[in-house]
Amino acid sequence: MTAEANIEFVKGLFAAFGRGDIDYVIDAHDDAVEMESPVSRTSTLPWAGLRRGRRELGEYFGAMAANVRPEAFQNVVFTASGDRVVIEGSNQGTVIATGERYEHDWVMVFTIYAGKVQQFRHFYDPSDIETAM
Repeated sequence: MTAEANIEFVKGLFAAFGRGDIDYVIDAHDDAVEMESPVSRTSTLPWAGLRRGRRELGEYFGAMAANVRPEAFQNVVFTASGDRVVIEGSNQGTVIATGERYEHDWVMVFTIYAGKVQQFRHFYDPSDIETAM
C-alpha cells in the first residue's frame, strides 16, 4: 500500500473507533499484532502494557472501556512514510469510577503490512489520566 493508502486505512480505523465498532478495529489488525499503550514503564492504568495478538488487543479495549469514556479526537494530523503512519492529536474524557475529567495530547504510530496493522504504539503521559482516577 502507498503512504496515502495507509493514511486512509488508519482514518477508517479512527472512524470505526469513533462509532464504537471495536470488532472492525480488531479485525484490521494482524493475528500477531504487537500493541503498546501507553508506551511507558511506570503506568498504573488498568489497560497499560504490551499486548500481543488480537485476543489481547480485545482485552485492552475492554479494560479501557470499563475505566474511561474518551471523547472525540481533536487536532488530528496524519503523516505517513512507507508502511508507517504517525498521528498526532488530543482528546478529553471522563474516568468512570470518579467522574473526573482528563485531557491529554498523544501520538500514535501504526505499522501497516499487507493491509493489516502489524504494530501499534500509543505515546502519551499516563499521569493525565491517572490523576483523574
